[in-house]
Amino acid sequence: MSRWEELTGGKSGEDYAARFAALAGSGRDMHGEARLCAALVPAGARVLDAGCGTGRVMIRLAELGYDCVGVDLDASMLAVARRQAPELPWIQADLATFDPAEHHVAADFDLVVAAGNIFPLLAAGTEAAVVSHLAASLRPGGLMVAGFGLDEAHLPVPPGITLPEYDAYCASAGLTFVDRFATWDAHPYEGGGYAVSVHRVHRD
Repeated sequence: MSRWEELTGGKSGEDYAARFAALAGSGRDMHGEARLCAALVPAGARVLDAGCGTGRVMIRLAELGYDCVGVDLDASMLAVARRQAPELPWIQADLATFDPAEHHVAADFDLVVAAGNIFPLLAAGTEAAVVSHLAASLRPGGLMVAGFGLDEAHLPVPPGITLPEYDAYCASAGLTFVDRFATWDAHPYEGGGYAVSVHRVHRD
């Protein structure tokens, strides 16, 4: 069972969506992740939203002209996503075993985005497998961007992965480090409890 399932019981979709709707209604900017993705790859690029949840990031990227596919294990989150954007492809799958071909999806994405503390909320011990499967879904030269908390102030669970560990998993999966930010607004990372990391596939 993933840390996310332990935390939510897999029934948090409506509550999660309501919380972000309230934030948006208060005037909070909810599109930092999509803006950074748009700065990394041009409109029309293929994007895999790994751990897409209720679809907040992916729906915005689709509005901006990206060719998106969303993957999540939580059926309650996907139910919200499908209701909000039934025309978009939403796949229920475990990221630790995700194979695009099994879902009739080409493994040639230009960008994989993992927002929302995906890696600290995985089942313990599956982090390397998830990085490997996501890297394998990218075309040569494709990018992976992942943002997650590193301390208890930025996570709903105890910290589960460090940046050196994440970088090592990426290197083992054929990804090279590109850049790291402190926020999705691309502020430089100078240490701290949250990081957004960009890696690139270096295989031919």
